[in-house]
Amino acid sequence: MDILDNLKMAVSALLANKLRSSLTMLGITIGNASVIGMVAIGQGAQKLAAEQFQALGPNVLFVSLTSARVRRTASAKAKPLLLEDAQAIARLVPTVAEVAPEIQANQLIAKGKQMFNSPIIGTTGEFLRVRNHQLVQGRFINEVDNKRMNRVVVLGPEISQRLFPEENPIGQQVRIKNISFEVIGILAPKGSLFDSNQDNKAIVPLTTALYQLTGRTSPHGIPVTLISILAKNQESVKGAEFQIKNLLHLLHPTTADDDILISSQNAILETADETNEGLTRMLAAIASVSLLVGGIGVMNIMLVSVTERTQEIGLRKALGATQKDILLQFLIEAVLLAILGGLIGVGVGVGGVTIASMVSSLATSISIPSIVISLSVSGGIGLFFGVFPAKRAAQLNPIIALRSS
Repeated sequence: MDILDNLKMAVSALLANKLRSSLTMLGITIGNASVIGMVAIGQGAQKLAAEQFQALGPNVLFVSLTSARVRRTASAKAKPLLLEDAQAIARLVPTVAEVAPEIQANQLIAKGKQMFNSPIIGTTGEFLRVRNHQLVQGRFINEVDNKRMNRVVVLGPEISQRLFPEENPIGQQVRIKNISFEVIGILAPKGSLFDSNQDNKAIVPLTTALYQLTGRTSPHGIPVTLISILAKNQESVKGAEFQIKNLLHLLHPTTADDDILISSQNAILETADETNEGLTRMLAAIASVSLLVGGIGVMNIMLVSVTERTQEIGLRKALGATQKDILLQFLIEAVLLAILGGLIGVGVGVGGVTIASMVSSLATSISIPSIVISLSVSGGIGLFFGVFPAKRAAQLNPIIALRSS
């Protein structure tokens, strides 16, 4: 008997017990749908992280002091990260295109009776290009604003919407730490980067932030929280890291090698990708347990089927069917159950992921390899868990099988 005849007989046997076959496939269906969904969410998270880092700005480096160095700076009056360091990097490091020193703090920002806490960034005009921001209205902070310590502010779109929902914010006054600032510009929306909302911030001149908002002082110069740096191109990022670290060691002779933290966009993205990939594998592994449970269900049902069909098996053997024919028939039934359940599961998984991405902000990405692997695993599970019932059926003595009926 050829495979086609066995396939027809397997389909007939499955259709003869539609409810039982459907319930058997349910475990495989749930397993496949879970795997597709978990992998889609994980890969969507990776894609979202990559997009967010690209929006952060190309070839960006962030220079700061480690927490241990910050504690020593506060306690021993050691030299902090300074505005002069940023200026030296811009002047002496050839692989650097732009440098934007930053002073970061949280302050109360208010207009009328509206008041809330918001991140305040004191910086220079280079910040706009280094951080890859765009303006939708007005202008950005310039060198004159920093020289004169002007009380001007550029608002993120979220703050602008909260303070000025129905009016043009340009030229309006807001209060930061109970000091009036004129709104001169509005940033374009940029979204969130992990737990940091890029649209919820107010930007003021660095000197204004230093002397009028934070009051941070140092006998060594103007202290800054962070230095954002734009390398000239992708190829110069590694060279820029090396040159910046060497320069800072010259400017801060007492600084240990691990005190200076230089983070690149690529390094952060690689870390995020590794984390997301590990999480995706873990979720897929957990979801795969459903496939294993479904496979056990297939084996149980096939064992029941063998018991119920002993007369049929004995009759086929009496008519000349070999052990190989019987084995092949029951194997085909088991694999068919698993593959059909897998196909339905893929459909449910893809449909669920598509609907979820349409009705929510959930980031998802359908993975063709995960679909192929899921279906292959389903078929393999059907084959693996179908071997024992099929061998049991093939080894039945035809005389005993006919008498047992």
